[in-house]
Amino acid sequence: MKKALLTLLLTPLLVACSQGNSTTEPSTTKTIVVATAGDIPPFDYEENGNLTGYDVEVLKAIDEKLPNYEVQFQKTAWESIFPGIDAGRYQAAANNLSYTKERAEKYLYSLPIAKNPLVLVSQKSQSLTSLDQIAGKTTQDDTGTSTAKLVTDWNQEHASTPATIDYSGEDVGKRLFDLANGEFDFLIFDKISVEKIIKDRGLDLAVVELESSNNPNNYIVFGSDQEDFKKEFDTALKGLYQDGTLEKLSNIYLGGSYLPDQSQLP
Repeated sequence: MKKALLTLLLTPLLVACSQGNSTTEPSTTKTIVVATAGDIPPFDYEENGNLTGYDVEVLKAIDEKLPNYEVQFQKTAWESIFPGIDAGRYQAAANNLSYTKERAEKYLYSLPIAKNPLVLVSQKSQSLTSLDQIAGKTTQDDTGTSTAKLVTDWNQEHASTPATIDYSGEDVGKRLFDLANGEFDFLIFDKISVEKIIKDRGLDLAVVELESSNNPNNYIVFGSDQEDFKKEFDTALKGLYQDGTLEKLSNIYLGGSYLPDQSQLP
C-alpha cells in the first residue's frame, strides 16, 4: 500500500514537470508563390474558375510530397512574372517556360518536366517549312519570350532580309486564330500548345517541327534565392517520374507521353 501511495503522489508531480518542459514546435512550412499567366493551355489555364494544366498539376503533385512547403498560385500578366520574382512577390514561375541562357544567368531552373519542341506554324496555302523562309515575313509574339529571341537572333544573322515581329500581347490562341485569318505570316511556338489549340478550334494551319538543338524542354523557374526548394522539387520530380505520376499527368493534360529523356533526370 505504501508503494502504491508513493506512486500516486509522484504522478501529478511528473505530469506537472512534463507539462512545464513541453514546447510547441513552431511551424516550419514555407509558402512558395508560383506566378503564371494562366493562358497557355494545356500547361496553365483556368477551368471553372480554378487554375489547372500540366505545369500546375505537376506542382500540386510535388507539393503533396513536400510537407515543409505550401505551394500557392498567383495569376498575373506574362510581363509581370519575372519582375515579380525579382521583387520577391513570387518565388517561382510556371508558364510553359523554356530554357534561355539569359534567364539561367539570373534564375534557377528545375529539371525538365516535359519535352516540348518548337514548331513553325503558317497557313497551308502559303506554308513555310524552315526558318530560312521567314525572311521578309511577319510574326506576332510577346516581349521577353524565347521564341521572340529566336527570331531576333535569326534577324541578326540575316540583316538584309529580316522578319518583322509585332508585339501584340495576345495569347497564343488568339494569335493562331489571327494567323489562320491571314493577319500575319508565321508563328513560332511550342508543339503541344499549338497542336491542342488547332485541334480544339479546327484551324487550318500547317505545322512543322523545327530541327534545332535549341528546341526547348519545359521547366519550372525559381528565384535565385530558392536553392533549397529547387533541390527538393527536383528530388520529388524524379520520384514522380519513377512512380508513373508524371506520365499519367502528361497523358491527361498534354494528350500523350511527352516526358523528358530519363538521362535528363539524373
